[in-house]
This record gives sequence, structure tokens and C-alpha cells, in this order.
Amino acid sequence: MDENTKLIGVGVTGALLSMLCCLTPVLVILLGALGLTGFVAKLDYVLVPVFVASIALVAFALVRRRRGCAAKTPAP
Repeated sequence: MDENTKLIGVGVTGALLSMLCCLTPVLVILLGALGLTGFVAKLDYVLVPVFVASIALVAFALVRRRRGCAAKTPAP
């Protein structure tokens, strides 16, 4: 597995994990039943930047992969 594939995998994994911000309302309800809503108060301030950074990492790896393919021509 090359470095670009690893970067894409890490970026996609980070993006999927940070998509948990969409579950914040569900977490508020579930943790509210337990009296633990204080843990959810700042969750979006962490997950949204992680999501943006993960998408940027995937875009960087895709651009890097595309530019690297043009340079790899067979030697005569």
C-alpha cells in the first residue's frame, strides 16, 4: 500500500468518526436521561474542525496521487 492510499484511508476514517456531530442531538437525549449532558456541550467545537481537517487530508492525498501518476512513465 503506498503512502497516498494510507493518507486517503486516514482522512476518510477521520471524516467518518467526526460525522458523530450529526448524532449530537441523540447524544443529548441519551446523556440527558443519565444527567451527563455537560459532556456534550463542547462536542461540536471539536468534531467540526476534525471533519474539515479530514476532508482536507483526503483532498491533499488525491491531488498528490494524481500529480504523482503523470511523473511515473515507463523508461525506454
